Amino acid sequence: QREFTQKKTFTSWINSILAKHTPPYVVSDLYTDIQQGHLLLDLLEVLSGQHLPREKGFNTFQCRSNIENALTFLKSRSLKLINIHVADIIEGKPSIVLGLIWTIIFHFHIEELARTLACTYNQPSPDCPGATDSSPKANRSAKKSAKIKERWKMSATKALLLWAKEQCSLHGSVSVTDFKSSWRSGLAFLAIIQTLRPGLVDLEKAKARSNKENLKEAFRIAELELNIPRLLEPEDVDTVNPDEKSIMTYVAQFLQYSKNLPESEEDMQEKVREAVGWLAAQEKKLAKLLVETENETYYQKYKEMMSFMETFNQEKTPFLPVLSSKRGEAELSEGQQQMREEWDKVISQINEWKARLEQMLPSPLDSIEAWLQELERLQAEDLPDLQDPFKAMSVFREIIVIFKGLMDCFDSHLDTLQSFKNEDEKNMPLVLPEKLEEMKRRLFSNIRSTNPSTFLEYHYGLCSAIDNEVKLKLNIWDVKYGAKESVESLLENW
Repeated sequence: QREFTQKKTFTSWINSILAKHTPPYVVSDLYTDIQQGHLLLDLLEVLSGQHLPREKGFNTFQCRSNIENALTFLKSRSLKLINIHVADIIEGKPSIVLGLIWTIIFHFHIEELARTLACTYNQPSPDCPGATDSSPKANRSAKKSAKIKERWKMSATKALLLWAKEQCSLHGSVSVTDFKSSWRSGLAFLAIIQTLRPGLVDLEKAKARSNKENLKEAFRIAELELNIPRLLEPEDVDTVNPDEKSIMTYVAQFLQYSKNLPESEEDMQEKVREAVGWLAAQEKKLAKLLVETENETYYQKYKEMMSFMETFNQEKTPFLPVLSSKRGEAELSEGQQQMREEWDKVISQINEWKARLEQMLPSPLDSIEAWLQELERLQAEDLPDLQDPFKAMSVFREIIVIFKGLMDCFDSHLDTLQSFKNEDEKNMPLVLPEKLEEMKRRLFSNIRSTNPSTFLEYHYGLCSAIDNEVKLKLNIWDVKYGAKESVESLLENW
């Protein structure tokens, strides 16, 4: 399934690039079309803007020569082509072809786009000051350059994820923690569209729709209104374990769109001033509301918060483009810096208000809310670094124990929520029905549908397998190797 999805996504992405080629080229079967080498050269010429040497014919020698030229060009850009050989491409081996295309997508599409964000997010991009050693000795060191390149590769992924998080953070309840299950509901795609082009989607209505309906709507709007090629289908994303590379390829197109949005500096500064004024007004309004509701019941306080948030979300719509624009640039103007500070201040106040209200929930809802937050926090945490399977295995073991301990309370909390009598001694409601429904929705959608326990146990098993394999290898390496060549050969094989 993963291979099928990648083939379809990568083919659509290639066709969107080759539409700019003269003459345009359309890939019908990736594994077959790539064998002649012309497809690779056409793709690299469009992406790089360079003219590459090629053989015009289609016999075996000419096809091999064209593929060699393409791979040589990629290597000249310091790209590692591990286990990618000309013969495998000529045979159209799926895993090799997909690996090669992903390397091209990551370098020319994702990495180039994310590079502009890397400095702001403090990632070690080669373009950021301090990321590389500029001394003559360092410049001559190919190994050091390769290490920096590998480090930046990981950072490009993180920079893209942080950008996506930032676009979604403007819409409160839409959370993005990875390029997999976070996108399954379709809400993240819709939130990004709403940030880039306010008014195109209704996120509140979307929350009541199915995953497939949201994904279908997001892909349709992106294609028609943003001119973003439809690389995915709803069934590719609405699955237990969506393909990370395919989702990254598609999300990067939204970042590309945001970079191409036209905006004059004068217009931008005027919108920044308006946004700063609006945010300052919201801060005063919120402070006044907190004082006025100080002695009110929980029910009334929550009702006032819901009313404030509804108005806040409606009024912020015109400011969404300016609130999200230039947040990924290293240098901000004085007005943009002030706007960011005001935004962070207002959001901090809102979150503090929400946290205080959660603590005021009547018993036993307060303990259920705390339990839900702990589970959500656990799920949102980054996975341990799988590059160190021994350390990761220990961390996974701890997380699984904590998670299973929390999940022991699932049934009792569910029963409590469903049987909760929502009225006091005067027959007045204790909690807004919307709050109860929100807690039930979080309990089901965030806990059961993602099944994180199985996910964690899978990674723990993976680390255990690596651990066992390493120990097995070490146990049979009991022969003394005296010659330097023998040791080098042994390590290379390992």
